[in-house]
Amino acid sequence: MKPRLFEISRLKVLLHLLAWIILFGLPLYFNKRWQVGNDFIWLYYINIGIAGIIFYINYLLLLPKLFFSNRRYLYFIAALFTLLAFYFVSDKSNELVFRYISSRQNTEEISRPDTREMRRPDSEEMRRPPDDSGRTGPPVRGRFNGPPPFRQMHAFNYTFTSLFMLFFSMGLRILERQSRIEKLQKEMEKEKLNSELAFLKNQVSPHFFFNTLNNIYALIGINADDSQKAVLKLSKLMRYLLYESEKGDTKLSHEIDFMYNYIDLMKLRMNEKIDLSVSLPENYDDIIFPPLLFIPFIENAFKHGVSYRKKSFIRIEMTIDDHVITLHCTNSLVHNGEEKENKEPGIGLENVTKRLKLLFPDRHELRIAQSENEYEVFLKITTSS
Repeated sequence: MKPRLFEISRLKVLLHLLAWIILFGLPLYFNKRWQVGNDFIWLYYINIGIAGIIFYINYLLLLPKLFFSNRRYLYFIAALFTLLAFYFVSDKSNELVFRYISSRQNTEEISRPDTREMRRPDSEEMRRPPDDSGRTGPPVRGRFNGPPPFRQMHAFNYTFTSLFMLFFSMGLRILERQSRIEKLQKEMEKEKLNSELAFLKNQVSPHFFFNTLNNIYALIGINADDSQKAVLKLSKLMRYLLYESEKGDTKLSHEIDFMYNYIDLMKLRMNEKIDLSVSLPENYDDIIFPPLLFIPFIENAFKHGVSYRKKSFIRIEMTIDDHVITLHCTNSLVHNGEEKENKEPGIGLENVTKRLKLLFPDRHELRIAQSENEYEVFLKITTSS
């Protein structure tokens, strides 16, 4: 996280430097193109420098320390004090510059010889109004002739510029703060999503092992050889749950292999009265896929659809077409004493429903239909938009 934040901070600094390079480079361009004079450049630098100080005092100090800390009355007092203080600084700086320009021009006028007799009456210089000494001097490019600007004009220009810098820095800071808050909220939502998914997935695993161990326990008393095969199958399932699913995502092929192993494990305790039909895809594009999304439906079918006294059925069909995965699982509903003992709501089905909403909020369709003798699940997932 730190390198990412460092990159953002460095980009912000570079953008600020670029903006000030442009602002400080503009008068040099104007001087070269239109020869505005060095006097204008110095006045421009003084005023833009003061405006920049106001900008960063508000941007770096007043806004984060006062405005965003719910001490806004202190912020407005501090902002007003800053504007007034720098007004006097700006006024004094402009006065000194104009005084220097005026004294320098007077010195040049005194040292310049009187050449009015050599000038034509209709020349540009003769058309210029006389100065304080009654002489008409030649025009000087880029220099300020006459008295300094009115103090009212300076107050107006300063007020407009300083308020613009104040509100511009406030708007920029608010946008940056809002962007940072939105990013933090997205990260928190992502962390919450990952935590909830991990919790749900970890809740599925104990529930799955609980049912599987019950099946093996029932098989031990019937057939020892089959129970050994069941333990081997279970070890493969455990390996998948402990190493594959803990990574967060797995390959779709591994998930389908896991389904095959689970179905094979369930076959060990089935008899001829159970009609089992399984159709899982063999040729498909292997993609990264969340683990343990399909197994709760298959587990539920074996849990509630198997009867050892009368005929029952389970039909499992999965298809993969381009980016669409479809699971259709149908099973008979067994009504006997054993089924009533397992009447509590299925943890696995509830969790997988929540996971589907989190992982594929707008890209899945889940339909569950139940009649008196049949239970049907239809799940359709679009893996990419």
